[in-house]
Amino acid sequence: MDEIIVTGGRPLAGSVRASGSKNGALPLLAASLLIDGTTVIDNLPDIHDVATMINMLRALGAKCDFIGPTKLRIDASNITSVAAPYELVRMMRASFYVAGPLLARFGECEVPLPGGCVIGSRPVDFHIQGFKALGADVTEKHGVVRATASRLRGTRIFMDPRLRSVGATVNIMLASVLAEGTTIIENASREPEVFACQDFLVRCGARIEGIGSATVVIEGVDKLHEADVRAIGDRMETGTFLYAAAVAGGDITVEDCRPDHMEIILDVLRRAGAGVTTGEDWIRLRAVGRPLPVDVMTAPYPGFPTDLQPTHGVLGAVARGTTIIEETIFDARFNYTDELARMGAHIRIVDSAAIIKGQPKLYAAPVEATDIRAGAALVIAGLAAEGQTEISGATFLDRGYDNIEAKLAALGAEITRRSDAQSRKPLCLA
Repeated sequence: MDEIIVTGGRPLAGSVRASGSKNGALPLLAASLLIDGTTVIDNLPDIHDVATMINMLRALGAKCDFIGPTKLRIDASNITSVAAPYELVRMMRASFYVAGPLLARFGECEVPLPGGCVIGSRPVDFHIQGFKALGADVTEKHGVVRATASRLRGTRIFMDPRLRSVGATVNIMLASVLAEGTTIIENASREPEVFACQDFLVRCGARIEGIGSATVVIEGVDKLHEADVRAIGDRMETGTFLYAAAVAGGDITVEDCRPDHMEIILDVLRRAGAGVTTGEDWIRLRAVGRPLPVDVMTAPYPGFPTDLQPTHGVLGAVARGTTIIEETIFDARFNYTDELARMGAHIRIVDSAAIIKGQPKLYAAPVEATDIRAGAALVIAGLAAEGQTEISGATFLDRGYDNIEAKLAALGAEITRRSDAQSRKPLCLA
């Protein structure tokens, strides 16, 4: 398995461009199945999860061709299968997104229960309940969800207000845009990535009110038409680079991002002592000494994102005081803390909270990434640690980060990859 080698002690400086959003691109790719024609999606990140979804579309019969380094043309006119292959679904939870479009457009789908990162219980119960509420006959047998409906019917669907599931909101929304009548989704996810998908669907002819709000009203249409779309900048990658500079020290600017999508993150970093300034599509962070401790609690947007909880844990590990992090979304999100403790961090887990006593230094150690965001956190820890840190499981990073080691190296980090595999191929060759 690939390893990332990081030698700490070098502050970061310069500019870096945020890639297109992983969590924003995957719903757009799934939504292309709704269109009897061509969709063009630009600003796709060169990551494994996007490649997996493209291979999923191809397996279902869609033609997918890159017409630029980050621009994909999808022709879903002749879908040949409504059964998603298990070997692809097991690789990524978001592959379950294809269920809604297939059910809406073709009246049936077969999708195995998904896999992905081991960060806690993430059942697809809300997706299935939504399909049933829309009038589908849904069964689950031998790990495969099968759903059928001559045509879905609009209804009122109440999501759990404590979770505001992104995945369920997206899947139910994709299913309901072609349903007969009106669908109202209460307590819908308000994440920017969901908003971007809603906006794309409207451009394709969907009728959606309440875009970006917790109550989304969808009036079903008979069909959608072709449209082009550009994926928004990745706020998790943007936050990762900002945390890297806050922990390792330095002065960096992240470009092609959306500061308005990151208000709570920027507020936390300012409270930690960093100098943060923003423009229309850029964020600059200047670190000033060791960070101050800032307590956070994860929550659905616009709350503090669970995906940046591990990176905040690293900031807490080197802060001038004690940090408390409460995780309210994924019950295994603290998997990274044992590895961080190997580097000298003082962390104690009590129920759903991490109590982190900041230390003046972290020290290099062999550690292992257990998921995408844990891997990013360990890379940041390596940037601040004394010595050379070896991070195994680096392929997790490739699922969510577009060549993170090259981008950090361009900012001055001493970071390389060690791999027994062939050189990493660009996404357009997938």
